[in-house]
Amino acid sequence: QVQLVESGGGWVQAGGSLRLSCAASGRTFSNYAMGWFRQAPGKEREFVAVIIWSGGSTDYAGSVKGRFTISRDNAKNTVYLQMNSLKPEDTAVYYCAAGMRATLLSTWSQYDYWGQGTQVTVSS
Repeated sequence: QVQLVESGGGWVQAGGSLRLSCAASGRTFSNYAMGWFRQAPGKEREFVAVIIWSGGSTDYAGSVKGRFTISRDNAKNTVYLQMNSLKPEDTAVYYCAAGMRATLLSTWSQYDYWGQGTQVTVSS
């Protein structure tokens, strides 16, 4: 059974940084895409970043490119989202997701498994 557990959310002032973690378990993820999405109140869930577990190719939403970095630690079976220069508009619940295709998936419906989410709040 696949399980994704996010951690690292919290409150931070604008300009600050946070690192989110997603601990993955239940199977081998070498042929998976691992993504981060976010959802603010009253808004649709939106793509943030994706990494292919094997090979490490990445892609980002335009709104976070240059500020966020996605990475993975194979030994720990964990995916990270380093978020720098945070803005109030980054405030959302952030979700980790796993997709059973080793391609740069950017649509939420393409993913097969989801974590429970972690809240990120950025104050101005």
